[in-house]
Amino acid sequence: MFCYQCEQTDRTGTVPGCAGAIGNCGKDAATSDLQDLLIHAAKGVAQYAAEARALGAADDEADRFLLYSVFTTLTNVNFNPSRFGAMIQQAVAHRDRARAAYEQAARAAGREPRELTGPAAWQPAADPDALLKQAADVRVDAGLALVGPDVVGLRSLHLYALKGICAYAHHAHVLGKESAEVFAGVADALAYLASEPADAAELLERAVGLGRLNLTVMELLDAANTGAYGPQQPTAVRTTPVEGKAILVSGHDLHDLEQLLEQTTGQGINVYTHGEMLPAHAYPLLKAYPHLVGNYGGAWQDQQREFAAFPGPILMTSNCIIEPHVSYRRRIFTTGPVGWPGVRHLSEGDFTPVLQAARALPGFPAEPEPAPEKLLTVGFGADAVLAVADRVTAAVRSGAIRHFFLVGGCDGPTPGRDYYTEFAVGAPADTMVLTLGCAKYRFNGHDFGEIGGIPRLLDLGQCNDTHSAIRIAVALAEAFECEVNDLPLTLVLSWTEQKAVAVLLALLALGIRNIHLGPTLPGFLTPDLVDALVQRFDLRVIGDPAADLAAALEPAGK
Repeated sequence: MFCYQCEQTDRTGTVPGCAGAIGNCGKDAATSDLQDLLIHAAKGVAQYAAEARALGAADDEADRFLLYSVFTTLTNVNFNPSRFGAMIQQAVAHRDRARAAYEQAARAAGREPRELTGPAAWQPAADPDALLKQAADVRVDAGLALVGPDVVGLRSLHLYALKGICAYAHHAHVLGKESAEVFAGVADALAYLASEPADAAELLERAVGLGRLNLTVMELLDAANTGAYGPQQPTAVRTTPVEGKAILVSGHDLHDLEQLLEQTTGQGINVYTHGEMLPAHAYPLLKAYPHLVGNYGGAWQDQQREFAAFPGPILMTSNCIIEPHVSYRRRIFTTGPVGWPGVRHLSEGDFTPVLQAARALPGFPAEPEPAPEKLLTVGFGADAVLAVADRVTAAVRSGAIRHFFLVGGCDGPTPGRDYYTEFAVGAPADTMVLTLGCAKYRFNGHDFGEIGGIPRLLDLGQCNDTHSAIRIAVALAEAFECEVNDLPLTLVLSWTEQKAVAVLLALLALGIRNIHLGPTLPGFLTPDLVDALVQRFDLRVIGDPAADLAAALEPAGK
């Protein structure tokens, strides 16, 4: 195996990357190799799907498969090798159908069909051992000796951004929102990678193009979420448990949560959110379920301890799953793209086994002296913030608000992430802190107070709610008749996996400069690539929180 797609990647060697029996995320070599093979097969699907689409023979089923299959290879989503073996075979079937559609459309247009090469012509070995041996030719660093580390790094940047884009697009799809533009963009990008591009300048420009595609996808997902459940509303969420039977839902998929809430209605079972599911409480149609009682725990990397202590079953709806401890392995379930060997997978939206487990497990007991209720406030999406935009702009003009900080993204287990706690908590009382993603758990329990009746800490939602942050920034820029880069706004982002890569490219595509990224820079970005991003976008790695705060607040021109 060789993998350097996430922030956890091994950095002890001369080149960053996990290359052994098991990666730092817990992915074993066989699963890693099968993921590489699935991506290779997906490129083959995309090659013929793109050609067929150009002739008016688009195949939405193949497009949806590309979203789902690429999503499954994202960090901490699916660790089940048997699922990947099956998806490789499904990819071949989709490719062959797309090929037939292309050939038929070409002949109907009076053209002789072309025989595509590369992934489009690849055949997976029938023998499992032989199949794994094929992975050496298709892994992300294939061709390193021929094209060099910069080109390989840029190809990886494309692939990893696509993984994030496919994840967001799949979430939108399950809520009924699809886009021919997105389907075409994903297929075209995969087909481009299948051509083994080697022009570094072109690769960088196309990476920025993927950022623009992700802006479209995040807008689509926002429309899907708000269309299904209503715009987010500021909501106080209980973080102390309630007596009774309990189910914990982790991940990002609001549709899965809705289905579970519907199936548990009237069953005497309370439902709790975990991790990136916290913002679900802000959506009117979800918080209307009275048995959605609160949030339990924090960010994904603490799940082994938190899940072990939870007195009910756990449902994982998307990333981030890590190896289930024996103490809860028999009461954790996966659904959608998620998988772990030996963990029960529910694929049809029927969560009856989860309900049965909840009834059999003790749930939270009655407390003789209940602990004081603790609350977190969520729901400051773009609609909620823009509703008080006049008050915000007035506070800026009066000097009551000096600066805005967006501090958010993915949390993780690697050292250096206390930076985000120190930065957010250390922000002066005349500044606002906007946050999103699970990095918020580093500081969302702190009392930030208010400015003019507006909370200083505004939780915008999940990582994909970067779309809300963009809407807010654009609205502020319009109000002050300036560019976004001229606002008193500093972006301080924490990254772990490929959704964050897609978000970063989206921000760069908007021309946003001076983004602070950490706790480390991606391993697939070589020093030369980092220099190129610094020169073009003024991208920065985080340093000392106090020094970075002081620099951000220094008046322009000094």
